[in-house]
Amino acid sequence: MADTTIRLTTAQAMIRYLVAQYTEIDGVKIRVCGGGFGIFGHGNVPCLGEALYDHKDVLPLYRGQNEQGMGFAAAAYAKYHLRRKFMFCTASAGPGTANLLTAAALCHANRLPMLMLCGDTFLTRLPDPVLQQLEHFGNPALGLNDGFQAVSRYWDRITHPAQVIQSLPAALATLLDPADCGPAFIALPQDVQGWIYDYPLSFFEPKVHRIRQQMPDARELTDAIAALKSAKRPAIIAGGGVQYAGAVKELTEFSEAANIPVIETIAGRANMLDEHALNIGPVGVTGSDSGNWVAERADVILSVGSRLQDFTTGSWTAFAQDAQFISLNTARHDAGKHCALPLVGDAKLGLQALMAEMGDYTAPAGWTSEAQAERGKWDAYVAENVKPGNRPNSYAQAIGIVNALCDPRDRVVAAAGGLPAEVTANWRTLDIGTVDVEFGFSCMGYEIAGAWGARIAQSEVEPAQDTIVFTGDGSYMLMNSDIYSSVLTGKKLIVLVLDNGGFAVINKLQNNTGNVSFNNLIADCPTVDAPFSVDFVAHAAAMGAHSEKVANPAELAEAFKRAKAADKTSVIVMDVDPHNGWTAQGHTWWEVGTPQVSEHASIRDAHADWESSRSKQRRGV
Repeated sequence: MADTTIRLTTAQAMIRYLVAQYTEIDGVKIRVCGGGFGIFGHGNVPCLGEALYDHKDVLPLYRGQNEQGMGFAAAAYAKYHLRRKFMFCTASAGPGTANLLTAAALCHANRLPMLMLCGDTFLTRLPDPVLQQLEHFGNPALGLNDGFQAVSRYWDRITHPAQVIQSLPAALATLLDPADCGPAFIALPQDVQGWIYDYPLSFFEPKVHRIRQQMPDARELTDAIAALKSAKRPAIIAGGGVQYAGAVKELTEFSEAANIPVIETIAGRANMLDEHALNIGPVGVTGSDSGNWVAERADVILSVGSRLQDFTTGSWTAFAQDAQFISLNTARHDAGKHCALPLVGDAKLGLQALMAEMGDYTAPAGWTSEAQAERGKWDAYVAENVKPGNRPNSYAQAIGIVNALCDPRDRVVAAAGGLPAEVTANWRTLDIGTVDVEFGFSCMGYEIAGAWGARIAQSEVEPAQDTIVFTGDGSYMLMNSDIYSSVLTGKKLIVLVLDNGGFAVINKLQNNTGNVSFNNLIADCPTVDAPFSVDFVAHAAAMGAHSEKVANPAELAEAFKRAKAADKTSVIVMDVDPHNGWTAQGHTWWEVGTPQVSEHASIRDAHADWESSRSKQRRGV
């Protein structure tokens, strides 16, 4: 009689299970876990490292430089693959694992899958206290890994090898669920990793997972259709969930059939081509005058795949007080926000169902024509805004140069600071799904590390295309070591470092709220003895990248051409003006806390001015 079990360690069983899990993308069966990012230490190298070594050919392990960067890379990898594939991250016990907290929070906020396999203290407690253990005197079971419960969609600690049979499939179900998608954390005590168990062979049989597509409830669909048909000034908000659902085609067809203007969120920035007649532009705090014109006047708004965060809604001042929201979303939590008519379900199926029942309804031609005229005005503003020589070196000029020279399928990555706003406002989408602006968690340091992960994913599908990074000097200083990672692994990046001498966008906010410049720009730090500029060119070269500094946008254009032709990572540095280079239009009100009392008249005046827009804020929950 054939054996029905196999004796494995906990770590061996986990990796063998991951290797056997597949999904289908465009009819092709592929391994759902693309591999992992790892830094070994005493908490994971003896057992988990041994298991990974035996599967290194099918589950590649990329050596990271910093655990936080590994998590960012995993997030960008999953985003590129539209959440249909994921990477794991493994860290040792203690500070290595702690470094993943920020990345886990980023994945949680952005609803991105990442599996964390992290070392833990010994279950037996015989050697306690061990290296890097946090001791809680009244609760010996509590440790650092418990902190991940706040930033994980699924969390577990393996206390017996048999537990893997239940825990790992549950984690995988979370990673692939369109409504609950997010990071999964599994704590692995160092002794349990090496303990053995007779696992059923059936547990390791290949399995194909399919992403759930849920049809909206018939009654919710009826309510949504009735609201849309009543609209005199309808609008569609296109969020990042449109791409995750594979609903770009359906979004376009629905908007065209009903002649409804479309405005995009930051996450949904590449749902429609820039030249599409119904693409009226981005909406919100970092939006466009045209997109915000539509938002302010629309009476019925269909939100598709958006969590409607404050940068989209202008802290809920961008829309009319009596506007009716319909929210098509896989997540019930998002679908019911701000008294929206919920339409819980898959965006692709939901848009198909709406289109089938809308009959011959079309938005009034005058409404759509006005929206398109506003978009024409915005296009003229952007064309002037990105023009070289129109003012001192600016983010917008650099964005315009790259936009004009890149390939339509090149991928653009940006994150926290001023660049998300500038890319969102000024970038012309050349092809679907080519823009990754991480503003869900607005996390400095994502840019280069995330681009490395995106490039790994991109090389699996579009190896001839480039991954282009826009980063400021502040984010570069926070996390830059994955330039070295990209060189080591042959995953070419083009990194634009736009140096404005510190945290210039927060300095701008500081000034806009009546405060004097303080501790943001290097020149305004009272504890700095002698301000000087970092030699980013020499630094990047030391990590193996091609690097050069340019003086102006014209030189940037030539350097970018050289970077496109290069065979490895290139870093291009250009100084930009911290005060006079910002995109001045396209904004809505954004709620920030300002002092209600102050000895400074400028702060009192700014507070009064800020609060003057609060009357526009919707009071929905």
